[in-house]
Amino acid sequence: MRRRSFLQLGGFSVAGLGLSDLLRYQAQASTGGVAPVSNDHSVIFIWLPGGMPHLETYDMKPEAPAEYRGDFRPIKTNVKGIEVCELLPMHAKIADKFSIVRSLHHEFADHGGAHKRMMTGRPPKVPTGTINDSPAVSSIVKEVLGKHATHDTGMPTCVAAVDKGRQGIDTYAMGPAYLGASNTPFIVAGDPSATDFKVENIGVKQEMETRLDDRLAMLNGMDRLRREIDSSGVMNAMDSFNQQAMDMLTSAQVRDAFDLAKENDRTRDRYGHHAYGQRALMARRLVEAGTRFVTVVWENPQPGDKIPDNCASNWDSHAVNCHIFEDCKWRLPRYDQALTALIEDVYARGLDQKTMIVVASDFGHTPKINPQRGNKSKVMQPGRDHWPSAMSVLVSGGGANMGQVIGATNNKGEHPVERVMTPNDLWATVYRHLGIDYNTYLKNLEGLPRQILPFGKPIEELAARA
Repeated sequence: MRRRSFLQLGGFSVAGLGLSDLLRYQAQASTGGVAPVSNDHSVIFIWLPGGMPHLETYDMKPEAPAEYRGDFRPIKTNVKGIEVCELLPMHAKIADKFSIVRSLHHEFADHGGAHKRMMTGRPPKVPTGTINDSPAVSSIVKEVLGKHATHDTGMPTCVAAVDKGRQGIDTYAMGPAYLGASNTPFIVAGDPSATDFKVENIGVKQEMETRLDDRLAMLNGMDRLRREIDSSGVMNAMDSFNQQAMDMLTSAQVRDAFDLAKENDRTRDRYGHHAYGQRALMARRLVEAGTRFVTVVWENPQPGDKIPDNCASNWDSHAVNCHIFEDCKWRLPRYDQALTALIEDVYARGLDQKTMIVVASDFGHTPKINPQRGNKSKVMQPGRDHWPSAMSVLVSGGGANMGQVIGATNNKGEHPVERVMTPNDLWATVYRHLGIDYNTYLKNLEGLPRQILPFGKPIEELAARA
């Protein structure tokens, strides 16, 4: 038995399901074998689509030949032995609050295969395309942690913040696969720094709450007869799902968490009035309010502005897309500002013990520069191509010791030579932080058990301090 009600909002999820449907399907899902989660930890996962060039950011090779090292030089930080790109001066001031993993790698050079490999912790069956055959980590987190949510606040368990027009669940291989549509994150599309930014289907104005209460009362009245004759209990169950949906829509805490106007101008200025900065600020507000996993996608830092002809819309620094060094000069200052503001804010607010920040992308870029004619600039320019053999990841918080460089690549940045790791080691670290036993199983569509993470082990250098 189904009914259409005011709560069945077509835009509520990428699957076009109402919140009542999402809650009902989530409750109907039977997985078993997952141990209860006792902590309230959270993760802010910053995703850089296109591939962050490791030689222009966290793994510079100043002694390599010019065709490898590029135009920029490393600068010292406040931690002896850690250096970052000269375009990241704010990073240099707070290196004691983050760690860099320089030895991650995988085998998928196509964006689709790399997205799936990174987002799921499993080698994909098809090396191209972004439709998952395994659940994204965010879907697993929602499936496991959503079961233990109290729903006292109405906060969504998982949120993904993306550019407008990029909210399809398959855009970044964040699909739930066999875990079903109920385990997709709540997606917030748009630039939070824009004056007309609005979060759809979260909260209602106070003056509307009475109307919604009246509408719900009317629907309850219409259903009363069916409820009285329904011996299966389906109608009563549907009432509880609708009530959860109502709580989320009318919760003052949910409204406040997404409302950046609650922040003072000084804080918003520190993060930066661009998509990177305000999206990061929203993520901090969400985890502080109770959301457990926030995916923050940073592509175009200023979606409303024209992208310079020698720059790219995301981090994909082929020479046909951009002049890599000019693109870095345009992109990295905003990245530097937003990320360091988030890290400092998390520490200043005492969230660093329970919140882990992870910055990653689909892969690195070729250590050797590959000049080509730019599609927009129409001139020869330097760039770097896809390179899954080596990539850098930044981690902050999580109660762990920071100020570390973990792993190393060879003298040209071509492949790891110390502490060789895969994306699974990163996700094992994240699962451990969230209190999820990644050795346990979830059931697939055939009812067969599949291990949450098939291999990999936590990065011990990033274990929480005892």
